[in-house]
Amino acid sequence: MTKLPAALCLALIGSISAQAREETVPADRRAENALAEMTFAEKLRLLHGPIAAMVAPAKRPQGMTVGAGYVEGVERLGVPMLVETDASLGVSNLMDMRKGDVATALPSGMSLAASWDPQLARAGGAMIGAEARAKGFNVMLVGGVNLVRDPRAGRNFEYLGEDPLLAGILVGGQIAGVQSNNIIATIKHYALNNQETGRNVASVEMDEASMRESDLLAFQIGIERGDPGSVMCSYNRVGGIYTCEHPFLLTDVLRRDWGYKGFVMSDWGAVHSTEAILAGLDQQSGEQLDGKRYFSDLLVKAVEEGSVPRTAIDTAARRVLRAMYAHGVADHPLQPGQSIDYDAHAAIAQRAAEQGIVLLRNEQNMLPLAASVRRIVVIGGNADIGVPGGGGSSQVAPVGGLKRVTKGASSGPAAGFAKRGYGGTAPLDALRAELPDADIRYLDGKDVAAAAGAAGAADMAIIFAEKYAAEAIDQPDLSLGEGQDELIDAVASANGKTVVVLETGNPVIMPWQTKVSAILSAWYGGQRGGAAIARVLTGKVNPSGHLPVTFPASVEQLPNPVLPGSNAPAADKETRAVYGLQAGTKPFDIHYPEASDVGYRWFDRKGTKPLYPFGYGLSYTSFRYEGLKVTGGKTLTVRFTVTNSGSREGADVPQIYVTRPGKAKRLIGWAKPDLKPGESREVTVIADPRVLADFNARTQRWEMSAGKLRVEVSTSASDPVLTGVVRLDRIDRKP
Repeated sequence: MTKLPAALCLALIGSISAQAREETVPADRRAENALAEMTFAEKLRLLHGPIAAMVAPAKRPQGMTVGAGYVEGVERLGVPMLVETDASLGVSNLMDMRKGDVATALPSGMSLAASWDPQLARAGGAMIGAEARAKGFNVMLVGGVNLVRDPRAGRNFEYLGEDPLLAGILVGGQIAGVQSNNIIATIKHYALNNQETGRNVASVEMDEASMRESDLLAFQIGIERGDPGSVMCSYNRVGGIYTCEHPFLLTDVLRRDWGYKGFVMSDWGAVHSTEAILAGLDQQSGEQLDGKRYFSDLLVKAVEEGSVPRTAIDTAARRVLRAMYAHGVADHPLQPGQSIDYDAHAAIAQRAAEQGIVLLRNEQNMLPLAASVRRIVVIGGNADIGVPGGGGSSQVAPVGGLKRVTKGASSGPAAGFAKRGYGGTAPLDALRAELPDADIRYLDGKDVAAAAGAAGAADMAIIFAEKYAAEAIDQPDLSLGEGQDELIDAVASANGKTVVVLETGNPVIMPWQTKVSAILSAWYGGQRGGAAIARVLTGKVNPSGHLPVTFPASVEQLPNPVLPGSNAPAADKETRAVYGLQAGTKPFDIHYPEASDVGYRWFDRKGTKPLYPFGYGLSYTSFRYEGLKVTGGKTLTVRFTVTNSGSREGADVPQIYVTRPGKAKRLIGWAKPDLKPGESREVTVIADPRVLADFNARTQRWEMSAGKLRVEVSTSASDPVLTGVVRLDRIDRKP
C-alpha cells in the first residue's frame, strides 16, 4: 500500500472534517447563508431549466449526463447543478435509447403496489437511486402517486393503485429509498392528474373534502413518510386554475397545512405565467416546452415592473437550496460513469416482480405446474422476446436493450416519444430453464386456428396476453384488443388446461374467464419479468400479490362509463392560441361521481360486484384468521392471528377495513406475514385517524362523531373473514 505524505493526510482529514461540520449545520441555515451571498442573477439560475437534449451540445455544461433536464448551479458558492432523470421504474434513458444506454428496469408501479410491501418499495427505490447517481444524476423524477380513478387511464401502470393509504405508504417508501443516495426525489403529479385525455386543458371539478380524503391524502402520507425534496405539479387544472399556479394547492394545503419545506417544480411544459411564482411554484422545468421563459427572462421583466417582488425570487431560491442541503446533494458531488452491479440490481427487480404477481384463478389447483406435464404450448405475447413495458417518460431500456421496438402511437402527443418494446428475460426461455425435461413449443398466436390446434395436441397451453399503455394515451376500453380475447377463447375451447398470463398496465375484462383453468396478473415485469413469471408458474415462488385496483366486469360499472373528454370536440384555432396548444381537444371539465369513494369504495357504495375486487389474490397455500380483538376509545387498534394452514411456505396480505353508518368501507391497514406451514403470527394494526374521519372544509379539520364502527379482517375488499364492532371517541384533528 502506498503511504500518503503526512501533510496530505492532514489536509484530507481537515477537508473531511470541514464537510462533516458543514453537514451538521441545519439545511435552513445553510440555505439562508448561501442565499445571502448570491446575486439576483444567480438566484434566478435555480428557478428554471431546459431539456438537455434540446440544447446544442456545445452549449451544454461540460461533462453533464443528458437526461430529462438540468438546472444550473452557482459554482463559486459550491451550489451544484441539478441534473434530472425520469422516473419511477428506473433511470429512464428515453433521450439515449438509440445510443445504447441501458438501466435496470423495475416492474411497473402497479406491480409494486400489488406487492403491498413498503420495504420492497424502499429497496427498489434505493436501487434505482443508486443507478441514477452512478450515471450522473442528482434529481430523480420518481414518486407517481395519482390514484387510479379510471382503469383506462394511460399512466396508471406508473402509479400505485386506487387507495390513498396503500399508495401513500408505498410511494413514501420508494422516495425514501431513492433519496438514501444523496439525491432529490419528487412526488408527482400534484394533483388530480388522473387521466391523459385533455391533460393540458381539462379542469377537475371537485369539492375540497373529497380531494382531501382521496388524492390529496395519498400525497400527504407520501410526503410524511418519504420527505421528498420536490413536489412536481401537474398539467391539468383544478377548479379552472392550473395546478402549477394554484394558491390553494401549492400554498394553503402543501405548505400551510402540511408544513412542506421542499420546492415545487413544474411538469415539463406545465407553466402558463410568471405570476405562478406568487402562487407557490418555484421552478420552471423543461422551459422549451412552455414556449416562454416565464421564470427567467420574463421574471426579470416582472420584477423590474413591480408585478413580482424580489422577495418571491428569494423564497423560491431558498426552497431549492434547502432541498440541496437537506438531501445531501450539495455535499456529495456527482461523478458520472461509476460502475453498476447490474446482476445484483436485477435480483432486486426480479424479487419485486415475483412479489407483485397476482394469482387470480386456479381451478383444480392447475398451478403450480406439475412435473408430469410434458408437452406445453406457449402462445402469444411476444413471450419468445421478453416482457412488455409501458411507454412514455418513465420507459426504461433494460439491460440487454429493448427488442422488437415499434411506435407506441401513430399520431397524437405520444407519437414522438412513446415506444412499444420488449426486454428483460423472455418468459419462454425462463420456462424452458425451469422445466428442462418438458417439450415446450412456441407460437405467436397470430394464426388462431394453428394455435388452437397446437393447444389441442399439448398437455396444457399457456397464453401470454398483453395490453400496451403509455403516457399521453388513454385506452378506449377494457378489452385486451388485437384479437387476443378471441385467441384465448379458441385455445381454451381446444384444451381445458389453459393458463393465461396477463401482462398489462391496467385491469382488463375477461369474457373467457370461466373457460380457462388459471389466470396470473403479471403486469409489466421489468428486468427479469420472464424469470419471475416462470418461477411462480412452477411453484419456485408462491404467489403473494394482491390487487391494488378493482377489476370491473364492464365499463358500465365505472363512475364514468364514458371517459371524460373522449368525446370532446377538437380545439379551434382561437382556443389553441389561448391555451398554447398545437393540437388537442377543446377545454372541458371532469366530474368524478365517486368523489372520495375511489375504486373499491365506489363498488361498495353502489353494491356492485366487480370481476375481481381490490385486495384479491390467491396462494398455493391457505391461511386461517382467528382471535380478533378490537379496541376502541381514542384510537382504533385491531389484533388477530394469522396461521399458514396449508402445506407450502407463503406470504399473506390480510386487510382491515372499517365501515361507518352511511359510508363506504375504507382500508385502514394491512400486514404481510411470511409463514411456514403451521406457523402463526399475531398482527396488530393501529388506524390513522384520517382514514376513519371525514374532512370538514368549513372548520378545516378531520372530524368524526363518537360512535360505532364495523371492522372487517378480509382477504379482499369484498371478502371479510372476521368481523367486529367497536365504539370510538370523537375525532377532531388538524389537517
